[in-house]
Amino acid sequence: MFRTVASMGDEDGDDALVRTDTLPALRSARVRVKLAVLSGPDAGRVYPLAPGRYRVGSEASADIVLPDRAVSRQHLLLEVRDNLVRATDPGSRNGSFCEGMRFSELEVRPGATLTLGTTELRLVAEGEKSKAPPLSTRTSFGGLVGTSRRMREVFTLLERLTQGESDVLIQGETGTGKELCAEAIHTHGSRGKGPFVIADLAGIPPQLLESELFGHVKGAFTGAQADRAGAFERAHGGTLFLDEVGELPLEVQPRLLRVLERRQVKRVGANDYRTFDVRVVAATHQDLEGAVKQGRFRGDLFHRLAVLRVVLPPLRERPEDIPLLIDTVLSRLGKPPSALSEVTRALLTQYPWPGNVRELRNVVDRVVSMGEEALPEMPDLPEAPPRAPSAHDEEDDESTLSLALDLPFKEAKERLIEGFERDYLRNLVERCEGNVSRAAREAGIDRVYLRKLLRKHGLDSGGP
Repeated sequence: MFRTVASMGDEDGDDALVRTDTLPALRSARVRVKLAVLSGPDAGRVYPLAPGRYRVGSEASADIVLPDRAVSRQHLLLEVRDNLVRATDPGSRNGSFCEGMRFSELEVRPGATLTLGTTELRLVAEGEKSKAPPLSTRTSFGGLVGTSRRMREVFTLLERLTQGESDVLIQGETGTGKELCAEAIHTHGSRGKGPFVIADLAGIPPQLLESELFGHVKGAFTGAQADRAGAFERAHGGTLFLDEVGELPLEVQPRLLRVLERRQVKRVGANDYRTFDVRVVAATHQDLEGAVKQGRFRGDLFHRLAVLRVVLPPLRERPEDIPLLIDTVLSRLGKPPSALSEVTRALLTQYPWPGNVRELRNVVDRVVSMGEEALPEMPDLPEAPPRAPSAHDEEDDESTLSLALDLPFKEAKERLIEGFERDYLRNLVERCEGNVSRAAREAGIDRVYLRKLLRKHGLDSGGP
């Protein structure tokens, strides 16, 4: 079956391919909104949306195709009416988010930003410019590092909220740098010279939580041999970081809410209240919205903590930051960039990093200390397109394998990896018809680093 494809130019001259057989009344209806791709493999494209239904996903039969490995085949359904756009997630693998909030069904207004995988989409009203707001020019903020759009947007948000006094909720997977983010908010804000107190709620025994947070007086319970100030009092004039706030038992949550509302605390066993001046930054890897729906977390406490919110992206959604992160870790270890070979760097760039930046830091540390045998087990790499084998290829493979098996383990491993690397890159470039940007997207590695690898193997435009 053949489908007609129309090319529609946006205001900047970029063309977006849209299937006209599935866009309802596209030729006759007046286009009221557009869907602009802000980031991801198709960044810069703009899709006009006439009234109707649209399937958004990575499969070729979708109405709007997003060539993003983190986007499900059928990721989102958009229903466009004259007066609203309704977005429904039919059960995607990585979820759909609007302004950092995960949703299953949502009424989307013009100006809202949707995130699907590593792709960000903005609904733009007719006549409104589709360009994203200015991004931060930083490559780091405190201990956070990155040059990707996702991290620069985080830096833009942090630059704004550090100047205020409102409480902040940081959300993100384990290992994404939530404590570093909290410390950066403290350091760059007006309270930078005050104390930065950490209360790890997941590591405190439940029976001691109230004492740790609010303090106690002598004799309040067995073992209370002296008065003790809690975390709120110790953080007076500075910042209190409530790490893993999602672990807070339900029975303690009402008292924490009262303390946050009144900015007063009463020690366990005491009769009087003490006033404190603290900015509270909380963090969690849990889905607190889901916990509220399930009755495991108070809704009023969630909204009190989340006056301002920061969502840190997982490392798999910003792979272009991996080379910079590797160099940053090496620098902090006092090692030069040459401490890791190009082969090792290429392997680290391909790894999905389920433990995020923390896992990357630990792996780089181990590899520097113990060698490449400390590398994590790598996932299966993308298969290269099949090509007809030749006798010459078979002879080369056998001679290379035989030569590698006669070498010391480390050298043999590097030799075989280099052979794979060369073949993989050659097929990648052929498949992408020499388009380096497209090749970098398909391989999931940074474009600058890909060019470096191509030059290394003589596969760049100036090579053979």
